[in-house]
Amino acid sequence: MALSESDRRDRQGGNAGNLRFLPCQLPTQEQVLGTMRVGIVGLPNVGKSTLFNALTRSRKAEARNYPFCTIEPNVGIVQVPDRRLAILEEMFHPLSLIPAAIEFVDIAGLVAGASRGEGLGNKFLASIREMDALVHVVRCFEDGDILHSTGNVDGLRDLEIIQTELLLADLESLRSQLERGKKRAKALDKEVIQSCALMEQLIEWLDGGQPAHTLSLPNEEIPLLRRLCLLTAKPILYACNVSEEDLAHPENNPQLKAVRTYAESHRPAEVCAVSARLEEELGDLSAEEAQKFLAELSICDSGVSELIARSYRLLNLASFFTAGEKEVRAWTFRLGMRAPACAGAIHGDFEKGFIRAEIVAYEDLVRHGGVAAARAAGRYRMEGKDYEMKDGDVANFRFN
Repeated sequence: MALSESDRRDRQGGNAGNLRFLPCQLPTQEQVLGTMRVGIVGLPNVGKSTLFNALTRSRKAEARNYPFCTIEPNVGIVQVPDRRLAILEEMFHPLSLIPAAIEFVDIAGLVAGASRGEGLGNKFLASIREMDALVHVVRCFEDGDILHSTGNVDGLRDLEIIQTELLLADLESLRSQLERGKKRAKALDKEVIQSCALMEQLIEWLDGGQPAHTLSLPNEEIPLLRRLCLLTAKPILYACNVSEEDLAHPENNPQLKAVRTYAESHRPAEVCAVSARLEEELGDLSAEEAQKFLAELSICDSGVSELIARSYRLLNLASFFTAGEKEVRAWTFRLGMRAPACAGAIHGDFEKGFIRAEIVAYEDLVRHGGVAAARAAGRYRMEGKDYEMKDGDVANFRFN
């Protein structure tokens, strides 16, 4: 399949989980679609910076045994594990292989009272407000050598501390916005009046201890909610940081069980088990050495690759592919995007002059063994401007 020409990337790094890739390049921070960002949050000393280092295969974040060793957020572009790329590599033998990528941000630890400014809380909450989704790291292991900001390990209590601070910060923000909105509503601006009504509804909802993300709203009010920039409206994933001993059977960890029960009963959120310390240690090993080490521990995966994949889905993102002799590449798009917008992710001119998209589903391409065979089987098709791209589409865009 002919590959559309695109700018070459010059940013190295990322994490491929347990996959082996050709020497590959990642998009720069500015080139990641829509600068979608996942913030890593939690109390101090729960493993946020260690997890960040594991995700990015770096030592960019300070990981020390004292609170607030991270002040300014650390930013890293992370490779999204996708086993389909390895199959496409075998089919096309490209010169380069480029995976999809998302941006992770290591945000300093929050403490009780952050909404009132405790522990530089205002600064940290402002950083969270800029994120599109959150990975909330919850410490679920005991270690007398690692200090805990509250004196002892209790994952459910720690989770509720963060949740409470985000709720309180949202309530303060809503009340301030509502006061300003009521003054503007006197001009009978219909949208402002609708926004004020939504804010009053949200204040009542949050006062009941419920995050904004759990409030069911009609579709026409979703844009209004987004403009309010609420912390508890962001999709969230709970990353339970367990010991390497617990990783083989995380379901036996009582702390993780409590977090999972909370997530199921209080808000729609996924729970992922990960051993940040183990994964950081694996970063110093080759892929073969890492696999052997994990096998000795009866562990298939430390959980980081699954965490990345789940974070990708949390942002409502998926991947389509371009494939040829020069390059096989996964491109990021938001589910629901149409073909011209996805073509624009490659180059703006592709969207402006879009004619059609030549599409074959990844499964059909693999089943038939190549583009020619898929075309002969009638699985290679032409799609127009109204086509909604699907995860796994292998595409070639025609443009004027």
